[in-house]
Amino acid sequence: MKIYITGSVGSGKTTLAKRLAAELGLLHFETDNFVWKRAPGGDIRNSEKQRNAHLAEALMQPDWIVEGVHIDWTDAAIDQADWIIFLDLPLKERKRRIIKRFFKQIAGVESANYEPKFKMLQKMFTWNRYYEDKMKPVFLKKFQAYPEKAIISKSSEAASRILFEKIKSS
Repeated sequence: MKIYITGSVGSGKTTLAKRLAAELGLLHFETDNFVWKRAPGGDIRNSEKQRNAHLAEALMQPDWIVEGVHIDWTDAAIDQADWIIFLDLPLKERKRRIIKRFFKQIAGVESANYEPKFKMLQKMFTWNRYYEDKMKPVFLKKFQAYPEKAIISKSSEAASRILFEKIKSS
């Protein structure tokens, strides 16, 4: 089974992907980890060639979940996915989650792939707004081509429930 999950910062993509990967026994890939080479002193951006090679390698696996906010260069994952989940949580809820996550990371309760600083919090709000205004309409248009496999949901719980219903009926 192949599942593609997308949504804005704070929509619950990673949490849902990890849970589904565990429940369904699937490999889980974050598109951020294709873009960035994780390093102790700070992340280093991969070249487009490296990024695309990482995605291609993940997509060669027989079963997977690919999740992230990236667009266009991830179209192969959208095309190959059996199911597409678009987490379309309200902007206000995503803002609340971003703040909650930030304080959990500052307290050391939640880990992050970046250093949780105020500047990063500001970036997340900027990315969230950009996603809402620019990226969301593009994703929604892309998913019109896949009505039989696209799940657009206001919560990860509802998305998960719909996914399992579709799996049972297929």
